Amino acid sequence: MPASLHISHICAPTLRDWLNDETEIALIDVREAGQFGEGHPFFAVPAPYSRLEREIPLLVPRLGTRTVLVDGGDGVAERAAARLASWGYDQVHVLRGGAPAWEAAGYVLFKGVNLPSKTFGELVEHAYGTPHVSAHELSRMLKVGGPLALLDGRTFTEHGKMTIPGAISVPNGELALRWSTLVSSPNTPIVIHCAGRTRSIVGAQILRSLGVPNPVLALENGTQGWALQGLALEHGSNRQDAAPVHVLPKDQANAARLAAEAGVPQLSAAQAQAWIDDPLRTTFVLDVRSSEEFNAGTLDGARHAPGGQLLQATDQTIGVRRSRVLLLDDEAVRAPVIAVWLWRLGYETATVQGGIHAPLYLPVRDGTVATVPSRTAIAPVDLQAWVDRNAPVLVDIQPSLAYRREHALGAIWSVRPRLRADVRAAARHRQAVLVLAPDAAAAELALEELSELVGAEAESVSWALNSDWVGAGMPVESTPEVPDDASAIDYLFFVHDRHDGNLEAARRYLAWETGLIAQCQPDELAVFRLPGSVAT
Repeated sequence: MPASLHISHICAPTLRDWLNDETEIALIDVREAGQFGEGHPFFAVPAPYSRLEREIPLLVPRLGTRTVLVDGGDGVAERAAARLASWGYDQVHVLRGGAPAWEAAGYVLFKGVNLPSKTFGELVEHAYGTPHVSAHELSRMLKVGGPLALLDGRTFTEHGKMTIPGAISVPNGELALRWSTLVSSPNTPIVIHCAGRTRSIVGAQILRSLGVPNPVLALENGTQGWALQGLALEHGSNRQDAAPVHVLPKDQANAARLAAEAGVPQLSAAQAQAWIDDPLRTTFVLDVRSSEEFNAGTLDGARHAPGGQLLQATDQTIGVRRSRVLLLDDEAVRAPVIAVWLWRLGYETATVQGGIHAPLYLPVRDGTVATVPSRTAIAPVDLQAWVDRNAPVLVDIQPSLAYRREHALGAIWSVRPRLRADVRAAARHRQAVLVLAPDAAAAELALEELSELVGAEAESVSWALNSDWVGAGMPVESTPEVPDDASAIDYLFFVHDRHDGNLEAARRYLAWETGLIAQCQPDELAVFRLPGSVAT
């Protein structure tokens, strides 16, 4: 950190006040995924220090955004603040004492991830009385037969891992467009399921809010609830409704009605451009269509955020509270429907006339600060000779669980916030260092992190790909217990095996979801716009 750089520190009560004022704020937790998931402030957005350059430009695209960084009180936030300042961010602050200080001030640290979205799902069920069906009742319905549309509202990848037998993958963001092609009668029940609760509830309410005439039900507790009742899940399904859809005028009309009732506007291109050009506000411009459609063509500069996942994991896309969001599609159904639900989540949201074809100019950022290593990797054919010649300390920075499965013989595992300390502890004075990385971008960040050691403490720092080490026939080993769970800070172990047959983990996860509202304070719930609840 440059000696002349002044880092602004704020206390927890000040941060709480800032979260409740009317000004944009990005509350960024720079700890690694495992640390974040074990306890963080409700509105904190994860951007781990190991991925800082990749995440921050996407989550906080406006350099003048008031930004507060959270760590474990261990100095990582100060290091991150110095980096942000060097990229041009000029309103960067650090929570003094980090997450422990937040808790010491009497505020809750929440376990898990996607807290606002998960809490929102629970509130939606309370606010709208979302009808649900139990696992046993759905099993009975499937055995009896008869008309039934059983839809998996998660991503196609998640669907393939495990699903309710017979379900079709229709991600929540596609429901408004595709539901009518999947039922032949207004009497056919529609059941939406996910792995737990949130997407089942929100998916069912998306259809109900559109006035779908069919009975629409959420499967209670999803695939985990199904397994807890002793019922078998299906694995490897490739069923999906991905065929092109002829847009029905009634679906467009229902989407427009829903948006009008919620007060979600459709902006002209000129109005939308004014949002984008406002130097004092952050505006995210997101294409909510499928990945196939996005890849085939979109508005230059727009980011891809499939509608269902945008509602499920909003904090992975939008890092600024009180920012603006413009949603795009090409048929005027999906964008207005998702915009309504994003508005209910608390965001100032609008659609744009013309969608992806609107004549808008977006400043293009590549979403990263550093991607190309300043030094090329050691080629596989040269690895053995290079190692023999330099006798380096080997430092492996692949994910911790991948390291456990296989890594270079004798290599230590490290992660970026601990990299300097780990190398200093493992290396002899002026010993060469070889970083083994999963990709070039990770290698660049590691080499930059270790650059200050070169000369005084390390003879040199070089890198190679993990895959090249293995491909060159270099010696490897596995260490199933190393790093131990406490050291593997990049992985969230919180009920991590709930989808792998650990029924106790599934019970604890569902109890966590249903217990979220009770942990929240009124100011944390006040952001949501839902009827008949604390969130108004």
